[in-house]
Amino acid sequence: METMHAGRRRTLPPVPRVTSDRVAPATARALEHVLLPRLDQDAAQQFVERLRSMAPDFAEAAGAESAVVREVVPPARHRRARCRVVLRYPDDAEADVTLLGPTGDPATPSRHGFDRQIRRWLGSGLPRRAAWLVTDEDAPDGLAVDVSAWIAAS
Repeated sequence: METMHAGRRRTLPPVPRVTSDRVAPATARALEHVLLPRLDQDAAQQFVERLRSMAPDFAEAAGAESAVVREVVPPARHRRARCRVVLRYPDDAEADVTLLGPTGDPATPSRHGFDRQIRRWLGSGLPRRAAWLVTDEDAPDGLAVDVSAWIAAS
């Protein structure tokens, strides 16, 4: 390879090639640093898409005419899973509920059960007892249903 500097040519040494199948430890750490957040992002996006696609099932479980999943927040180490569902019934009545699930990695099997927990809670008639209600300033009525606590209590 040649480069031009102030009117004269300079020849640079060739770039070394990796000849083995192994990746250098520093390179492997760098790749891991880039790939793990991407995998977490993909799992979080899949979590959100799965819950959003469950709107018709949520409506059916609640005996509603339709449902809209207004908000989905995937779980994280420091944050619980969150799903806000608005149900519309045949008499034009609406129910707007916020449901909280587990914390942790959205790719783990227990996080896949959040949609089943929501359907089960909706199918039981949207019960609200103090034992599983949580104060939540972002919820429309200031309360969210902790479906994990509801499952444990039932």
